[in-house]
Amino acid sequence: MNPVKIPVAIFISGRGSNMEKLVEASQQPDYPARISGVISDKADALGLQFAADQGIANAAFERKNYTDKTAHEAAIQKQLENWGTEFVVLAGFMRVLSPEFVLLWQGRMINIHPSLLPKYKGLDTHARALAAGDIEHGCSVHWVTPELDGGAIIAEARVPVLADDTEATLAARVLKEEHQLYAKALATVLRYILPIT
Repeated sequence: MNPVKIPVAIFISGRGSNMEKLVEASQQPDYPARISGVISDKADALGLQFAADQGIANAAFERKNYTDKTAHEAAIQKQLENWGTEFVVLAGFMRVLSPEFVLLWQGRMINIHPSLLPKYKGLDTHARALAAGDIEHGCSVHWVTPELDGGAIIAEARVPVLADDTEATLAARVLKEEHQLYAKALATVLRYILPIT
């Protein structure tokens, strides 16, 4: 028997490679999510075209088109409601959401971050790991809370830092793990955690 598929919206800002993997996973009969829509804060985000090609609803909400952050997020919230969204996944969404918006989705919104949290919250994680001389690096899926990259960790994947690594080679190795980790973590949350909360 196939599971109930929970409507999930994905937020992106760029090419959306993690989004692509989540869409692929959602197309499996036994995966517990269907993608209700893709939202971007950039109209030229490459991931929007992928979503359109897959027949997935998508919309761009550029901050410059709204008077303030409250109006911007209110428009996003209205779109989520129109799509019947019940869960939000941040996948390379580069805008910090307000505490008010986060609290609306508390317990129903996750993010993937390219570091082993709580190390290296924020930007430039790969460069910071190299500068610190770390011997391992990775990515973390976590609950979104008002504190930036501060929510409880759901799952992590680790990679070695090699002697000849550059920021680009390390980023590529971590991204490969992200593509595996995020779909698994989302499925775990929807199957075992969300029904309880």
